[in-house]
Amino acid sequence: MATDDRNEQVWHMVLHDGHPMMLRKRWLFRHLPANPRCNMCLSPFSGLGGSLVRRLLHIERSNYNPTLCNTCEDLVRNYPGGAEVEMSMLFADVRGSTALAEGMTPSEFSRLMDRYYTIATSAVEHTGGLIEKFVGDNATVLFPPGISGHDHARRAIATARHILEHTGHGSAQGPWLRVGAGVHTGNAFVGSIGSGGVSQLTALGDAMNAAARLSGKAAAGEILISQETATAADLDTSGMERRDLELKGKTAPMTVYVMKLGAA
Repeated sequence: MATDDRNEQVWHMVLHDGHPMMLRKRWLFRHLPANPRCNMCLSPFSGLGGSLVRRLLHIERSNYNPTLCNTCEDLVRNYPGGAEVEMSMLFADVRGSTALAEGMTPSEFSRLMDRYYTIATSAVEHTGGLIEKFVGDNATVLFPPGISGHDHARRAIATARHILEHTGHGSAQGPWLRVGAGVHTGNAFVGSIGSGGVSQLTALGDAMNAAARLSGKAAAGEILISQETATAADLDTSGMERRDLELKGKTAPMTVYVMKLGAA
C-alpha cells in the first residue's frame, strides 16, 4: 500500500471510529485516576496515574498541544496527510482585543490572553475536543467523532458555553473578557500538514471557514449555532432566536440559532 494511502487509512480510523491501538490505550488509561488527560488516548497528566505513565511508559503532556500527550503527538509527525470527516468545530473570539491591547502593556495583554487560553484548554479537557490552535484572540477546537464521540455536536456547544461562562458571561459581575463563539458541523479535512520537518494538527475546508465566519458574527456573550449543529445535537431550538446570515463566500444565507449568556 502506498504511503499516502496508508496514512489516510490511519487518519480515517483515528477520526471516524478510533484507531485500534488508541482504543486499547483508552480502555487501559480510563482506569487510572487523575485529570486532565490526553483527549486522544486518555493517558493522565497528573496525580498517581500521571506519575505512573510518565515513569513506566514515558508518556506526558505534549509541549505543543495541551490536549495531547507526547505519544499521540507523534501521530501528527509520523503520518503526514489526513482524511475527511464529518465533525463539529468551534471558534471562540475575543471582542475588542485591539482596543484592549492598546490600553495595556504587552506583558499585561499577554497575561490576559494566557488566562483566556487556560480557560479554553480547561473547557476542552472536560468535553473531549482537540485544540487546533490558539492564534491571537482566537481559540479553534475540533470535535471528530473518533475522538470526541458521536455526540460531538453537543460537546462543541458545551465547550462554547464553558468558555463564555468562565469568562464571566451571564454572571452578576459581567464578563472580564468579552467573547463570542460560532459552532458548526460539517465535513472537513483533518490531519498533519507542514514542511521542513515541522507538522501540526490542521483542519481545512468550507465547514471550517463557515464556523470561523459564524464566530465573527457573534456578539460578546453569544454562541451562534448552525442549523447543522442544532440538528446533529438534537438541540431544542424553541424559544431561541433564529437568524439567517449572509456569510462571505456562501451563496445562500446560513441559518443559525443564538444562545446568549449575558448581553453584549
